[in-house]
Amino acid sequence: MSSVVLLCGKVFDGASETLSGPMEILVENNRITSMGWTVERPPGAEVIDLSDRTVSPGFIDTHVHLTMDAANLARQTLESSASKALKGLSLARAYMAYGFTTLRDLGSADPDWPTIDLRNAINAGVVRGPRIIVAAHIISASAGHGDLRGFYNPRWTLPVSTIADDPASVKALVRREHVFGSDWIKTTNTGGYFSPGDDPARVTWFDDEMEALTSAAHQLGMPVAVHTGAAEGCKQAIRYGARSLEHAYLIDNEGLAMAIKSGVYVVPTMQMTQEDLRSLHEGTLPCQAVWKFQRDNEKIVASQRLIAASNVKVAYGTDCGMFPFEHGILEFQAMVGAGLTPVRALKAATCVAAEMLQQADLGVLASGKIADIIAMPGDPLVDIAVTAKVDLVMKEGAIYRRPGQERHM
Repeated sequence: MSSVVLLCGKVFDGASETLSGPMEILVENNRITSMGWTVERPPGAEVIDLSDRTVSPGFIDTHVHLTMDAANLARQTLESSASKALKGLSLARAYMAYGFTTLRDLGSADPDWPTIDLRNAINAGVVRGPRIIVAAHIISASAGHGDLRGFYNPRWTLPVSTIADDPASVKALVRREHVFGSDWIKTTNTGGYFSPGDDPARVTWFDDEMEALTSAAHQLGMPVAVHTGAAEGCKQAIRYGARSLEHAYLIDNEGLAMAIKSGVYVVPTMQMTQEDLRSLHEGTLPCQAVWKFQRDNEKIVASQRLIAASNVKVAYGTDCGMFPFEHGILEFQAMVGAGLTPVRALKAATCVAAEMLQQADLGVLASGKIADIIAMPGDPLVDIAVTAKVDLVMKEGAIYRRPGQERHM
């Protein structure tokens, strides 16, 4: 039995409003065995001094795209599934060095199943990397955000989109995702900013189509994540049983009240907005996104402030893949900048994210829980920016990065 004792200066346990410590944590095999002022030292236990650091549960990013590259999306979608999976593994391992031990991947633009293969390889121990929870494809209406055919000449029939336009076809796609191993269903019920030929301010599913999708998913025991922009799109997703609203770009107070009443989680991807604003000002935003983002950017920022001021359940998600993964850790700072308290931002990436993903063994530090543990210098409740300085990463009791090591894994 492998044993590690962590000597912690301060501890954020994932659920409390304040830090505790000093504290010791005993990890045996893949779980936390005990926590307290002092813990036993089993024979041969490794002792790691983190007395000048804050220790936290591993971070959870609930919205990434390991096999999508927004900067080169039209070209990159034509690469082989194997190429995408290998690049995705490299991205996942590099991102883990920032403290992200669990990722939810919300769709690949690929006719095959590269993120399923990647998840399975990690779970089987064939390769090392963060835990991955997968929605393999993005189910969309024609002319919706998941319809990527507009990137290509209409003469070409390329299998890069997962689209349907009637309830029966929608149900068939949901069932297909279940058969081949998706954990979640991902859909889009409004247009988006980076996709051609659609508008985030417009709803793209009819109510009977949305109802068909969510009822089929729920019957199969699959939670539903909905990319949504327009305020009415947010409300439609809530009415028909979405578990999470992704982006919720233009959500209003009525939509937030509905989300709170229904227990729906919001994943506001605030750093993505900062990336888009920078690209807009630098003139590097993709042409199909410029007019939409110019029109909506102030409304998006206002909606993010409404989210922060509300009591809605906010989960950490970035949309990395649509911008560089190394910027994903900045979501903490973007959330606090929008008005969330530092502790609420930390909970968004720990206990709230784990609750949303229905992963009861993750997101908190407590005896019996899985030992996903990270450490960072400083106090994140005083300066949220220290979250970008994580230098110890443990997943399931195995140490992937130690203080003093370079970030590359």
